[in-house]
Amino acid sequence: MSTVQSQIQDCAMGVVGGGTMGVGIAYVFAAAGWHTHVAEPDDARANAMQASLFHAAQSGVKRGKMDPSQAQALLARIHRVSGVDQLPNQLDLVIESVPERLSLKQMVLNGIVAKTPSLIATNTSSMSIDLLAQSVDDPTTFIGMHFFNPVWSLQLVELIRGAHTSEATIAQARRFAESLGKQTILVRDVPGFATSRLDLIASLEAMRMVQDGVASAEDIDRAATVAYRHPMGPLRLADVVGLDVRLDIARHLSQALGERYAPPRILEEMVARGDLGQKSGKGFFDWATPSSSSL
Repeated sequence: MSTVQSQIQDCAMGVVGGGTMGVGIAYVFAAAGWHTHVAEPDDARANAMQASLFHAAQSGVKRGKMDPSQAQALLARIHRVSGVDQLPNQLDLVIESVPERLSLKQMVLNGIVAKTPSLIATNTSSMSIDLLAQSVDDPTTFIGMHFFNPVWSLQLVELIRGAHTSEATIAQARRFAESLGKQTILVRDVPGFATSRLDLIASLEAMRMVQDGVASAEDIDRAATVAYRHPMGPLRLADVVGLDVRLDIARHLSQALGERYAPPRILEEMVARGDLGQKSGKGFFDWATPSSSSL
């Protein structure tokens, strides 16, 4: 056991939001030994969350990452509650991981403040940390902790400091991330931070290429994975993240940074008809079939 991991054996944290990112965040904290609480009010989503967690743990057993007893213990460390108000008081860390809508995040952060955790983080991939910090009582204890999907596979956590984020909070967030076996980068609060700007610009350009008939989604992704050795192509990754999430971020960044981040027509049309990617079964790829063949 590493020194960092040994320091967090009695730590407890909360995640607000049981969607794709919330599930992944809860899983990696529980795998590292944290007592983990997930606030998810929707019963159907909570059931899907439990199924995803079970599948991830079983996958870990099959890959030799853990034995069955360790998988069982991991799942036992994750507790679902029906709302923010049901989270325990004075947790070491609470991470907000709800959709990228300002009013929703503000409401959730107000609820988290009432539970008086030591550190509050947001998993936003694009929203201003300083703007969100207006919803907490002590902005020195507020920071961005941007995880990447799939959380259990990707080893980076992007830490975003706000104007009032303290050095102690940054150090604590870095220790927490390192306890998961993750590496961190530290960026200042600018639109899109570092990773979202890099990732989104490639994703939007790939979508425009499909829209313009340059090549199929499958071949565009193959170019990225074979020629540039990306672990996943930009269109398949967009499907995994969620095309609705991609659209929200593109709209936000286009307002902040200009036309180069404007969402392409194909993305707006796909989201409008409910083709959201993996979670809906259809996006740039067909996720309803095992081969996930290109549309």
